[in-house]
Amino acid sequence: MNSLIDIHPEVQKAIDQKQGVVALESTIISHGMPYPQNRDTALHVEQIVRDEGATPATIAIIQGRFKVGLRAEEIEYLSQQGRQIAKASRRDIPYLISQQKDGATTVASTMIAAAMAGIRVFATGGIGGVHRGASSSFDISADLQELANTDVAVVCAGIKAILDLPLTLEYLETFGVPLIGYQTMELPAFYTRKSGHAVDYQLDSPKEIAHFLKTKWTMNLKGGVVVANPVPADKQLDYDWMMHVIAQAIEIGEQKGIKGKESTPFLLGKVKELTKGQSLDSNIELVYNNAKLAAQIARHYQIV
Repeated sequence: MNSLIDIHPEVQKAIDQKQGVVALESTIISHGMPYPQNRDTALHVEQIVRDEGATPATIAIIQGRFKVGLRAEEIEYLSQQGRQIAKASRRDIPYLISQQKDGATTVASTMIAAAMAGIRVFATGGIGGVHRGASSSFDISADLQELANTDVAVVCAGIKAILDLPLTLEYLETFGVPLIGYQTMELPAFYTRKSGHAVDYQLDSPKEIAHFLKTKWTMNLKGGVVVANPVPADKQLDYDWMMHVIAQAIEIGEQKGIKGKESTPFLLGKVKELTKGQSLDSNIELVYNNAKLAAQIARHYQIV
């Protein structure tokens, strides 16, 4: 394993000393927003994790090496290269590493690297899921199978609202992936705190969540956990308006024939355009909020 993965000394020290560590993805850097906003956001997320007493481990593939914990210059590189960096999910990992290429990790590939390094908690914006129209397209995010198989907790603002939420919930249930609502029984829908759908369990403190995780994995119950953390109330967008905007974006994507791994970045970009940037502002705030909760959970996980 050591020949395939480079763990930053700061991250390795925290792991060895059984301190809290939070994995962070890099697709949000290269594909989520323009430079230099992407760089500044990534660095701020890392600082939030540190302020909460944990160690950040931003993950990417750089020159064919899985990097767990990036140096500032590596974050700068990913930020400047932007969409020129390949979006790397599970199937892309062996190609990018064997060909010594760069890759920005998605939820799925970040979970893989985190698990390889021994990191149990990961903060992101929202998870992927079953796409609308999947009954004919079979477009289902690799994030869901990773959650079914990889022992990492994903702290997020729920399922990306551009997706089919009911079908995604059914998929998670089928594969035994617990869905925890942090201080809520309603599934947050990324930009909004409501969705009309329920989570499996409500837990009200980072310590309770950490104990849940420790119990699950101590019992050798394979697979991840989704921790749904609602966007702060003052940062959420109007639910009905967002559903209308998302419907518009999906229609435009269908007209353009956008499919596969390009679907999510296209739709998120179109939603940003239609909301005149409000969706991106909300996205950034919810990532900050998730990083804070993830750090608290990671810290408690080491002591429960």
